[in-house]
Amino acid sequence: MTETAPAQWIAGARPRTLPAALAPVLVGSGAAAAVDAFDPSIALLALVVSTSLQIAVNYANDYSDGVRGTDEERVGPVRLVGQHLAAPESVKTMAFIFMGIAVLAGLALVALANTLVLLPVGALALLAAWRYTGGDNPYGYRGLGEVYVFVFFGLVATLGTQWTQAHRLTWVGLFGAVGVGAWASAILVANNLRDIPSDTEAGKRTLAVRLGDARTRTLYLALVGVALLCGLACTGWHVGAAASALGVLAAWPAIRAVRGGATGRDLVPALGATGLAQLAWSTLLTIGVVLTYSVATLQR
Repeated sequence: MTETAPAQWIAGARPRTLPAALAPVLVGSGAAAAVDAFDPSIALLALVVSTSLQIAVNYANDYSDGVRGTDEERVGPVRLVGQHLAAPESVKTMAFIFMGIAVLAGLALVALANTLVLLPVGALALLAAWRYTGGDNPYGYRGLGEVYVFVFFGLVATLGTQWTQAHRLTWVGLFGAVGVGAWASAILVANNLRDIPSDTEAGKRTLAVRLGDARTRTLYLALVGVALLCGLACTGWHVGAAASALGVLAAWPAIRAVRGGATGRDLVPALGATGLAQLAWSTLLTIGVVLTYSVATLQR
């Protein structure tokens, strides 16, 4: 095996998934700003935690799926282990390095924000990150991957960001967290829809494999619908949140591909479009909430 090039390590980190790490920090910080509690230092630490954990999960999945042989015939992003581009132990080490970065940033975060109650939550997130496809009985192989993504990259990441800044939760933060989680789950659903044939052959019983092609496509559309409704629900407190609906338009190429029956490589662009839509929705929701709050504050 030749030495792994830096570009391959970067590709193995799957940078197109990083909007899923940025979105909850944006929305959580926006919800905190709407109660006059935004703290840029804490938001930055939350971003480091979220991004590091996302990269760690990507490397951990690459390692675990690679050593099990489930990445041998897949299409899509680079698989360092499955394509024999890097030694399995090296990829595993990279996963642990980024978990370590997440731990250090997380400790600094809870100390600075005086929210030690979040330490057990962080420990659970790390365990869940590894057990997704790692260990003897990974839950990603039992159709529970979307649940993990919704809980940790939706609810926990978004509400944790708000809590560390504001020391309180709001309905805007809650609806925003559900919306972020729906988008994150939609990305995974699109990914697993593409991989139904190879996962079935490898014995990986993802939710998409369990539901089948048609119902998985329906689930994807339902998740996008949930995200849209969550953004609109926030208009009950901040009318500017309605701008988030425009972010859903970025998902139109993915929606068209999923509804049109695209398979295999034809679904690869749908992942990027869904990630872009999540980022657009989260950015517009945050801007709309903050602007509405700012205007209301000036009018007092």
